[in-house]
Amino acid sequence: MLQNAINRYFDNFKGFSREIWILTLITFINRAGTMVLPFLSKYLKEDLHFSYSQVGWIMVCFGTGSMIGSWLGGKLSDKIGFYKIMIFSLFFSGIAFFILQFITSFTGLCLSMFLIMVIADMFRPAMFVSLGAYAKKENRTRALTLVRLAINLGFAAGPAMGGLIIMNIGYKGLFWVDGATCIIAILIFWLTVKEKKKSKYTDKEHPGEVLTHSVFKDKPFWVFLACCTITGILFFQLFTTIPLYHKEQFNLTEFQTGLLLMMNGLLIFVLEMPIVSIVERKNIDKVKVVTFGALAMTISMFLMLINMWSGILVIMMLFMTFGEMFAFPFSNSFAMSRAPKGHEGRYMAIFTMSYSLAHISSAKIGMEIISKFGYQTNWVFMGFLGIMSILLGIWVLKLVEKEKNHL
Repeated sequence: MLQNAINRYFDNFKGFSREIWILTLITFINRAGTMVLPFLSKYLKEDLHFSYSQVGWIMVCFGTGSMIGSWLGGKLSDKIGFYKIMIFSLFFSGIAFFILQFITSFTGLCLSMFLIMVIADMFRPAMFVSLGAYAKKENRTRALTLVRLAINLGFAAGPAMGGLIIMNIGYKGLFWVDGATCIIAILIFWLTVKEKKKSKYTDKEHPGEVLTHSVFKDKPFWVFLACCTITGILFFQLFTTIPLYHKEQFNLTEFQTGLLLMMNGLLIFVLEMPIVSIVERKNIDKVKVVTFGALAMTISMFLMLINMWSGILVIMMLFMTFGEMFAFPFSNSFAMSRAPKGHEGRYMAIFTMSYSLAHISSAKIGMEIISKFGYQTNWVFMGFLGIMSILLGIWVLKLVEKEKNHL
């Protein structure tokens, strides 16, 4: 019985090309090294002594850079190819992280965070397009999930190691590790994967699974993006307001915060691929799954209102993790399925920009609400935002249904 379950679990990982596995490996190395991010708000607040409002502004610059980087990365992937963009992005963001530790002024950090994220986030849409080139059509959602597993396993290892590095060496150590992992990851990619001009998996008979030709006329896509942006805002609370809340409300150490984030990463590593396989096998509507994810995230925000018992942080993290597993992999593949051939870069750029917008909004809104009205008001506000995302998900379902009926 157990043997069957283990075999079934490993069957989910079969059928990927060598390039997909290498992409997964470099994503893991890159993400495990991204230790600066979960501790950025703490570093700015506790080490550099900025106010909540200043931390919020630095995070806005971070998110704005991320948005412009995503847009540039997608546009250039369609023009000059994803391969060159990926190499440029990781190599130069690695060098930028080395330099970042020496910048401590408010204006300097706003500017450097913006520039680093423009370079670093060109990688994401390029990487999504590369999955389209290196994965078979029927494997795409699973390939996305495999890369997301690497991201989450990296996030599971990263914060716990990051917490230990801070306690032993200080925040400076994080910047060295972060920069080095970017450069190591891209060297592995450059040495082992050759550039691919055109996908041999391109479907010539059915050039796109999409009904509209201009991304700006694709109404279900835009309503869906609004839903995704809100789930992103809720999720990014994990890296902006929640680590500060852990310390101020429950007096948790960096290592304990790292462990909670590690639990999130490990659960995703074990459960996300089987969940994706079940949804694919049973052909469950992707938008429906994303809407369930929004529901779980909304519940996790309302759970934060219970502030007398630290155990609630574990329960909240469980709801947030399941929300993430339902919402994120299927958002990616729904967005990809709307894109006509040759325009994947543009669609994925706009899709990744929605998460960059979420990053900006999440940090700024959260920090401003907390500094004026306190943590409890923030959790109530986020919960009501979550209810909006559930309603948007239901609207997308109706729009897609109407589209099918018109065919």
